[in-house]
Amino acid sequence: MKVLRKFLLIFVFLLCIVTPFFATASYAISGAPNVEITEWEMMWEADPTSTVQNAASSARAGDWQPFSYGEKLPVKPVNIQSAWLRFQLPDYDLARPALLISRLTAKDVSIFIDNKLVYESKRNYPFNKNEIILSVTENEANHMVYILLHTDSSWLGLKKSIIVGEQQSLSTLFMKKEMFDVFIGASLLIISLAMLLCFIFLNKSYLEGLNSLCVIIFSIGLMILTTSPYLHMVYKDYGFELYFMFDIGSNLLMPSVFFFFEKIFGRGPFGLITGFRKLLVAMSTILITLSFCSLIFEEITSYYKIISTLTFGVIIILGNILLLVFLIRLCLQRNKEAIIITVGFCVFAGIGVLEVIWYFVENKNYDLFLWKWGIFSFIAALIVILARRILLNYEQVVSYSKQLEVFNNELQRSEKMEIISQLAASVAHEVRNPLQVTRGFLQLLGEKSTSDKEKGYMALAIDELDRASEIITDFLTFAKPQLDNTTILNIAEEIKKIEAILVPLATMQGGVIKVDLSSDLYVRGNSSKLKQALINIIKNSIEALHTDGVIIIRAYQDGSQNVVICIKDNGEGMNETDLKKLGEPYYSKKTKGTGLGLMVTFRIIEIMQGKVEFFSTKGVGTEAIIHIPVAKK
Repeated sequence: MKVLRKFLLIFVFLLCIVTPFFATASYAISGAPNVEITEWEMMWEADPTSTVQNAASSARAGDWQPFSYGEKLPVKPVNIQSAWLRFQLPDYDLARPALLISRLTAKDVSIFIDNKLVYESKRNYPFNKNEIILSVTENEANHMVYILLHTDSSWLGLKKSIIVGEQQSLSTLFMKKEMFDVFIGASLLIISLAMLLCFIFLNKSYLEGLNSLCVIIFSIGLMILTTSPYLHMVYKDYGFELYFMFDIGSNLLMPSVFFFFEKIFGRGPFGLITGFRKLLVAMSTILITLSFCSLIFEEITSYYKIISTLTFGVIIILGNILLLVFLIRLCLQRNKEAIIITVGFCVFAGIGVLEVIWYFVENKNYDLFLWKWGIFSFIAALIVILARRILLNYEQVVSYSKQLEVFNNELQRSEKMEIISQLAASVAHEVRNPLQVTRGFLQLLGEKSTSDKEKGYMALAIDELDRASEIITDFLTFAKPQLDNTTILNIAEEIKKIEAILVPLATMQGGVIKVDLSSDLYVRGNSSKLKQALINIIKNSIEALHTDGVIIIRAYQDGSQNVVICIKDNGEGMNETDLKKLGEPYYSKKTKGTGLGLMVTFRIIEIMQGKVEFFSTKGVGTEAIIHIPVAKK
C-alpha cells in the first residue's frame, strides 16, 4: 500500500511537470520569421547594487565590450561577481512578440527594458543555467535591453544568440529542445518505480540486487530531471527543492552502484568493494542529513554546498577508479558478467569522450546531450547482468529440483528393496525346505506310477517346483547379495563363457550374438554372480528379438578407470515409462516373468560398486551399459 501511494505521488509530480507543455494557449500568429540577435555588449560590475541607470549612463560608455555569438565567454576578473549585458531589440511586426534567451550563464538574472525591471530570478542554490522566454510589446521594438548577471562561480555571460519571434513559436522551439532531459529523467523514474512494483512479487533472495538496480535507475533519472533548465524556469519558486532532490539522487547513486556490484561480484579483493560501500553509505547518510538541516537552518547552507560538491567529486572519481580496476581484473579472469558491464560502461564513456572532443572542436559552442543516451547502455548492462543472474539461479533451482526428485525416487526404491529383502530372507528358507520334500515325493510317485498320463502330471509338477525354487534362489540372492569368494575376473573370458551358453538360445530365437572385447579387462567379483547378472540382461535381449535379430556385446575401459560392458539389441524396445520401472520387483513384460531377474542384476552390480543404465527406443532396440571399477591384476 505504501509503495502504491509513493507511485501515485511521483505520477502526480510528473503530471505537473508536463502540464505546462500541453497547456500552451493558442493565439493568432503573424507568420513572420524569427530574428536572431548575434551581437551584444558586456560590462563587468564591481558594485552588485548598481542600478540600470548607472549602467546606461554615458560616464560608463567606455566600459562596454562588444561580443558576438560563437565567441568564448570572457574570463571573469578576480573579486568580480556581477556583469551587465545589453543589446538592442530589432524592428518587428509580431502578434505576440517574445525573446528566447538560451544558455545564459548566471545564478541571478535581472532584465530591464526602458529602465524598468521586466524579469528577475534570484536563486539561493548554485545553479547557473538559464533558459528564458520573455514577452515584449510592440512599443519596445528598437529599445535597449539590459541584463544584470550575478554568480558565485567562475563564469558569466551568454553563449547563444538571442531569438525574437512569436511567443507560441518560441515556446514550441524551447519545448522541443529542453523537454529532452525531462523525457529521459521522467522515463527513468517511471521505469524504476515500475520495476520496483514488479520485483515485489519475486523471490526475496533477488530483492537486494533488484532494489539496488531500481535505486540506480531512480537516482540517475532524478539527477537528469532536476538539472533540466525547463524545470528551473517553470517552477523557479521551487528551485532549491529541485537542487535538494538532485543532491538526494547524487548521494544515492554511488552507494547503490557499489551495493549492486557487491551482490553480483562479491566483496572484492581484500573486501574493498564492501568496505568502500560501507564508507559511501555512511557519507551519504551524513550528507542527506545535512541537506535536510540546510532546509531548516540557512546558516549551514553555504557549508553544506561546499562539502557536498567536494564530496560528490571525490566519490565519483575514487569510486569509478576502483570499479574500473575491479572490472578489468574480473575481465582478465574471463568473468562474463564483468565483460557485459564493462562493454556497457565503455559505450557510455566512449560517447561521453567523443562528445567532449567535439565540444572543444566546436569551440565550446556545442550542447552535450548524447551522453544521456549512452547512460542507457550502462543501465541496460546492469539489467542484463541481473536478468542473467536470475536465469542462472532459476536453472540451478530446476537442476536441484530434478536431483531432489532422483534422490526421492532412489530413497523410495531403497526403502522398498529393504522391505523386500527382509521379507525374502525370512520367507525363502521356510518355503524352500517344504518344496524340496514335495519334489522328492513327487519323483518317487512318478517312478512307481505305471500310467503315462500320471507321469506327465508328475513331471509338470516337478518343473513348476523347480521354477518356484529358482524364484526363491533369486529372493535369497537379492536379500543377501554379499559376494563370497571374490577373485580377479577377466571380463573377456567371463563373457565368452556366457556366449557359449546363450548362443543356442539366440539361434532358436532367430538371432545372433556378436562380441567385441578388449583384452586385459579385470574386475573384482564372484564369477557365478557376475554370470547371473549378465545372463539375465542378455536373456531379456534374446527374448525381445525378432527375425534377423542381433545382439552386440562390447567391453572396454573408459577414461574413469571403469570397465564398461555394453549389451545392445535391435529388438522391440521400450518406452520411457517401461524404462523407469526396470529393476522394480514384480514388474515384467513377460507372461511368466516376476521382474526378480533384473532386480537381482541391479543388486549384484551395486554390490560390485558398479552401476547399470538402460537406453531404449520403442521399435528400435535397447542398450544396457554396465560400469564396474577396474581391478588391478
